[in-house]
Amino acid sequence: MKINRYLAGAAMMLPTLAFGQDARKPNIIFMLIDDMGWLDSTVGYGEEDYPYNLRHNTPNMKKLAERGTIFTNAYACPLSSPTRTSLMSGMNAAHTRITNFTTAFPGIPSDGTHKPEVLKDDILVHPEWNWHGISPRDSVSHTAYMTPMAKILKDNGYYTIHIGKGHMATATTPAASSYNLGFCVAAAGQLVGKPLSYSAKDNYGNYKDRWTGYNTMNLTEYYGSDTHLTEALTIEAKKALEFPVKNNIPFYLYLAHHAVHTPIQPDPRFADRYLEQGFDQGQSAFASLVEGVDKSLGDILDYVDANGIADNTIIVFMSDNGGNSENKAKGGVPHTQNLPLREGKASCYEGGVRVPMMVYWPGKTAAGTRLNTPVIAEDLFPTIIEMAGIKDYQTVQQLDGKSLVRLITDGSQLAKKAMDEGKIKNQKEATDFVIDESVSGLPLDRELVFHFPHQWKPYPLEDIDYMTAMRKGDWKIIYRHRTGKLELYNLKDDLGEKTDLSGKNKKKLKEMASVLSNKLRGWNAVMPTFRSTGKQIPYPDEICK
Repeated sequence: MKINRYLAGAAMMLPTLAFGQDARKPNIIFMLIDDMGWLDSTVGYGEEDYPYNLRHNTPNMKKLAERGTIFTNAYACPLSSPTRTSLMSGMNAAHTRITNFTTAFPGIPSDGTHKPEVLKDDILVHPEWNWHGISPRDSVSHTAYMTPMAKILKDNGYYTIHIGKGHMATATTPAASSYNLGFCVAAAGQLVGKPLSYSAKDNYGNYKDRWTGYNTMNLTEYYGSDTHLTEALTIEAKKALEFPVKNNIPFYLYLAHHAVHTPIQPDPRFADRYLEQGFDQGQSAFASLVEGVDKSLGDILDYVDANGIADNTIIVFMSDNGGNSENKAKGGVPHTQNLPLREGKASCYEGGVRVPMMVYWPGKTAAGTRLNTPVIAEDLFPTIIEMAGIKDYQTVQQLDGKSLVRLITDGSQLAKKAMDEGKIKNQKEATDFVIDESVSGLPLDRELVFHFPHQWKPYPLEDIDYMTAMRKGDWKIIYRHRTGKLELYNLKDDLGEKTDLSGKNKKKLKEMASVLSNKLRGWNAVMPTFRSTGKQIPYPDEICK
């Protein structure tokens, strides 16, 4: 007889979870997609539907957007681990000092995540960042010590579930195990950023004579079948939900899909339709991964509906960074897949950090609305805690994120009212609609910082490597570490960051440089050093005097 591993493991929770307790506490499902770009769905986050919005079939993302509210100015970090650790800690990546992707094993050299002789820049040296990720214990070197969000939820009666990608710590450190972060059950994760294979025919890349940090765990029952990895994670998520749903226990499901990260392999359920539409092999494979994620979202929505919990279940949908525009396996022309946004994954330009995000909170969010207030990944920590009704909690870390609850509730209702009154008649007008701070509690000119003091790959990438950026209102400053150049853009007028205004508006540049520098100093952010002298690069305000 097959036993549901999640039901079997639930016995460990019985001393702390009372059946039927706090029945009206909302359930929360957070679906995090890997490497999905701002334009990789039919949900139009911009002031118009761009051609790239029409590439993929995503009816369930469209359905969620129609039920809830979308965030047109949502941001994450340039890469996976910094975002995921910011979500779990509520801290900006410059503050956690987790500014690159964590790797499988400890002892990574301070020169970066690759061997120094491979990843070596002629001008700069990587800073000594927290390459071991986050930690719930304060005795682990090169980690950010913090109280995990999942632990707070668990301590307050939530049945916490982690299905899928972790990528928040290295092996032998506490946070390599989701259980040490406060999750009651976990499956299908691994130590690094991507699976070896999406195909169960290939055992997801796992073989009895081979083990690496890339192995995806706890999925042996699917080996040799036709079950795509995205589908397997969805099935595992639904299995894990059986215990809290049947016993009326509030749950938090963190479903972190491996898709649409490399390897760009076709999902056989959907790939042929894109080939028939004239997509090349890479484009069709990537499109099928996106549609697989959309199918997963639809299956989760159907599960929630079928089990009668839809009116008390919050859905949060987000990507961990911008779409990968550098990888040739996706087909098409590299560095163009996120247009009109500039660049992609690992870059501090908009294509690397602006991400799709939607929230549906039954009875709270106004259906079919758009929220244009800039928000960032670390905001999800206090937001989800407040959604859960938890008021009295302590963290060892100082939170950088701000709760979005008033924006999601009062803000979306105000946007809906404007639609009903005819003040918003189309997508452009909706994108221009501003929610005042008095309603949302969030200043429109709040500083959002993106910090990547590294070289991403063994070969240099000019618009990606060694950068820091900050958005404040409509303005954005870019600091290129290698050249010491500062750039200034007005995103309202120049979404594609094509026109550098640093020479024309020196006053604004100086103001932005000062604010960004104070942020970096206050967080004691890691900075590169010059290879020739060993000295740290200057802060932006030391350049812009």
